[in-house]
Amino acid sequence: MAVVAAYAAAVEANQLDTVSLDFWVPTASLTAVFLALHLVIRFLAPYADPVLVPAVALLNGLGVAFLRRLDLAQASPDERGDLPIFAGVGGRQLAWTLGAVVLAAGLLVLLRDHRSISRYAYTLGLAGIVLVMIPAVLPSRFSEINGAKLWVRIGGFSIQPGEFAKLALLVFFAYYLVRKREVLSLASKRFLGVDFPRGRDLGPVVVVWLISLLVLIFEKDLGTSLLYFGMFVVTLYIATERVSWLIIGLLLFFGGAFLAYFLGSTVGGPFANFYVRAEIWLDPFADPHDSGYQLVQGLLALGTGGLFGAGPGGGQPTILPEVHNDFIFAGMGEEIGLFGLSALLVIYLLIVERGLRAALAVRDSFGKLLAGGLAFTLGLQVFVIVGGISKLIPLTGQTTPFLSAGGSSLMANWLLVATLLRISDAARRPVDSAAAPRASGVPAGPPPQLHGATTEVIRP
Repeated sequence: MAVVAAYAAAVEANQLDTVSLDFWVPTASLTAVFLALHLVIRFLAPYADPVLVPAVALLNGLGVAFLRRLDLAQASPDERGDLPIFAGVGGRQLAWTLGAVVLAAGLLVLLRDHRSISRYAYTLGLAGIVLVMIPAVLPSRFSEINGAKLWVRIGGFSIQPGEFAKLALLVFFAYYLVRKREVLSLASKRFLGVDFPRGRDLGPVVVVWLISLLVLIFEKDLGTSLLYFGMFVVTLYIATERVSWLIIGLLLFFGGAFLAYFLGSTVGGPFANFYVRAEIWLDPFADPHDSGYQLVQGLLALGTGGLFGAGPGGGQPTILPEVHNDFIFAGMGEEIGLFGLSALLVIYLLIVERGLRAALAVRDSFGKLLAGGLAFTLGLQVFVIVGGISKLIPLTGQTTPFLSAGGSSLMANWLLVATLLRISDAARRPVDSAAAPRASGVPAGPPPQLHGATTEVIRP
């Protein structure tokens, strides 16, 4: 939070030529919220990973500070000094942060054992599919922004159901793959040193691939399609430890994307939007003032930032379309430079690494798959959005976790972090803590790993 406060002070120094006496108030509000969450964790999940919340709090805090910087830039010069704390996009993001952290704390209160989620796996899987399909079936005026149908908009309220769908689908994937792991691990043929699965076991992968392709066609978004299919293939790889599933997944996805591109160039229809996005990706400077304007401005912002950037509040991010949402990484890059963006990516990498560490340490298979899938999904979402603005892959409508404005993304990602905290608490909790003798000399009850444990029948 000291880093966030210094960032906010630098923003005001560049925007107002002075630092107001209350520049610290938004940061102090965030500090109080995160400190309260820390206390909740100390009581409800005392063995949870201590790195996750500080890392996420830094990203969230910098996101709020940058969005307030945009509000200052868009306000008239005589109003900047008296801009209320909860005004504009930055103020709404501060309020959304409060709600998201309360939601995360509520999940820790309700979810005392991560394995209990598996009881509702099929219900959550169905709910996830419904949430994914809602924007696709709605008319464009209620769901489409910048060519991608990812939203549900009613009046002034909007929500992105896909952010919550990824969590529900991950629970279902983890539960399904735990039950089918042995079957999916069977190999039929060995090719170039890699054991490939039997043809009859490809059904689940093909079904999820078709769903992802439908998302690509009807929601017109490559990023969401890649996110859903990628998290399924990776959880499948974690469950079976077979590289062949990754190879099959990559071939299926890139084959489907190429097919959509080819059909978009010939028959048009629902494939036309993807074809246009791919053409912009291949050569954004072919039409830099119209179709390629957003991507070109993002690249110019990153180039202008150079190594060290123009300083917080010293750039011109308001030129970027959707800088508060899709292109917040490029807007921040203009002001903090390559070194600053690299630091942000390292923080994301740290969060993913701690999630994977929890997956390795937790003792049950469901927890391993769920934690691994959650960590990978967060990393994949960062890759999709950063890859889009840097022209590595076609531009998508994904949000940058914890930085971009929007309540749906913020709440869903804080729920993701809360789930990782619960799993890491189970992973780091000493196995024999309940079996150790108590201080009074009275023997404790039976070990927790035996008391109430489930059994498995292994058939030959």
